[in-house]
Parts: sequence; C-alpha cells; structure tokens
Amino acid sequence: MTAVEAVRGAADPLLSVRDLKVHFRMPRRHLLATHRDTLKAVDGVTFDLAPGETLGVVGESGCGKSTLGRAILRLIPTTSGQVLWLGEDLRAAPPARMRQHRRNMQVIFQDPLASLDPRMTVGDIIAEPLRTFHGALSRDEVRQRVGDLMRTVGLMPEMINRYPHEFSGGQCQRIGIARAMILNPKLVICDEPVSALDVSIQSQIINLLMDLQKEFGLSLIFISHDLSVVRHISHRIMVLYMGKLVEMAPSDALYDSPRHPYTQALISAVPLPDPDAERAKARIVLEGDLPSPLHPPSGCIFRTRCPKAAERCAEVVPELQAVAPAHRAACHYWDTPTPVRSTGPE
Repeated sequence: MTAVEAVRGAADPLLSVRDLKVHFRMPRRHLLATHRDTLKAVDGVTFDLAPGETLGVVGESGCGKSTLGRAILRLIPTTSGQVLWLGEDLRAAPPARMRQHRRNMQVIFQDPLASLDPRMTVGDIIAEPLRTFHGALSRDEVRQRVGDLMRTVGLMPEMINRYPHEFSGGQCQRIGIARAMILNPKLVICDEPVSALDVSIQSQIINLLMDLQKEFGLSLIFISHDLSVVRHISHRIMVLYMGKLVEMAPSDALYDSPRHPYTQALISAVPLPDPDAERAKARIVLEGDLPSPLHPPSGCIFRTRCPKAAERCAEVVPELQAVAPAHRAACHYWDTPTPVRSTGPE
C-alpha cells in the first residue's frame, strides 16, 4: 500500500469540493458597452481531501490557486458549486454556524510580516484566536498555551512581548504558523508560505509543517510555484491552468509520468542540481503568451500554447478522465508523445 492509499483509505473525506466556480463580473470598459466581461478565476474544480493528507496546488501566476483557497474558507464569495466540510455545505452555512467551523480551518499567508499586526505583540497575535473562541480561559492559561506553542514552532517563549518588526522573515512565518495552530485546527491552507523566504529557511518551515501534520493529524492544502517543494510535502498534487483543473495524481506519479502537456512543461522547467544533466535535458517549450482570462480560447483552454493541439482541441472541451490508477488528466491526446526540445549543445 502506498502512502497516499494509507492516508486516503483511513476515513471519509474531511473536505469535498464539487464543481466550485468563482466568477468575477468586470466593470464595463466604456459607457456604451452592452455587457460586462466575466473573469472565471476558478471554473469547475472538484476534489476530495482526506484527514491527514497534504494536497499540493500548482500552476502559473493567475491560474486561480489563491482564489481557490480563499473560496474554500469562504473569505470570498463563490458563484456556484459545493464546499462540503464533513458532509455539510459551507456555502449554505449561516454566519453563526460558519463561525463554529472557522476554529477548524486556518490559513497561513505568503508574506509573513504583512500578515501580522505591527501594533500587537507576538503573544497577543498568537493568543487572539484563543480569546475569540475560548474567552473563559484565564490570562495565565492563555500565556501558558501560547508559550508551549511557541516552543513547538521553534520560537523562545521569552520573545512573547516583542513586536513583529523585531523578527526575521522566517521567525515571522513561525509566528503565523503558531497563530494558525493555536486552536488545533483540522485543516490549514498554506498560501505560498515559503516563497518569500531564503532557500535554507524554506526547508526549515516545510519540515516544521510536516512535523506539525504528524503531531496533530492536520490536513494541508499547500499552494506553491515551487514544484520541488510541492513534491516534497504533498501526498497528491493538482495542477490548475486558467482556473481549471487539468491534472491530478499522487505526487510521485505526477512527477514520474505526467500526462497533460502543461504539467509536462512545468516539470521540465524544474532545474536539476547536476549542471551537466541540466544542460543535457530536454524541455517542453510552450509557445505564445497566456491568453486573456476574460476571453479564453474555445474548446481546450490550453490549446493556444499546446505543442499537441489539433482541430478537435478547438471544438471540444476535454473532460478530466482517468489515465492511470488515481491519476486523472484533461487532455484529448494524453497518451501521445509531447514534442520536446533539447537544451544541450548541438
């Protein structure tokens, strides 16, 4: 049994997202316009998340990764679809019920310093969720819990009365992680939590998140541009392109045998540590620019940049289909080779 099967076979899904759409109506470009364009930031995404599982989300800037994470937490309005938390649709939950759910769902943001209130001490920042949801706790109990959690995330309790500007970027991200963990949530959405950090600090934060997942049984949705980081932390990975889910598979299967040409291009662009291997490897080069999200191509939205595009791609939207066990891809020609280009010397 693989690690993915062990995690996913343990229990029913913690989170189920069904055909989720987040569309934004754009303002009219001029006074005589008869309609307003619609930007489809997330367009029909479906997936399940098991208890204790990490789901990686990758794609270019503007593909809808962060919008998807915020829509799941109901931080932005959704257009249609379902977000099922233990079977209950969060989109239909009244405010009082949603407030109860929020203690089980937390988020870690990309910019560690910007996500912290500069007027509050570290202790107050971490303790704020406790005071919101557990108002009966005494001051000493709150301070004890905050100090214990600071040790867990690698901060000294003696720093409890300092302010965010007195910490490094990596330390500020540890503060953000402590704030997210203080209520012992079941789900944490990590929105590019290491992209603003040095490489050496990135590995420390990733290892910390993995340790916390093991200790507390967390489920993670990990959003990132760095495919190497995503592979290291994720059980499964889904690839988004212009708001659509184009491929989903277990981490090793996606990297070892990607089936969608967009995924293949992303993985071929990941640098190798060996300079000779990096120079000799073949790449899948995408031609052209990213289409306007206000006016996406007909049929397959990737066809204008796809090296395998054919007439059918302009006419028929590809369905997300099974291409291997637990592996799905939205491509008409997933089983045909993708043209590659050598980057080495001629």
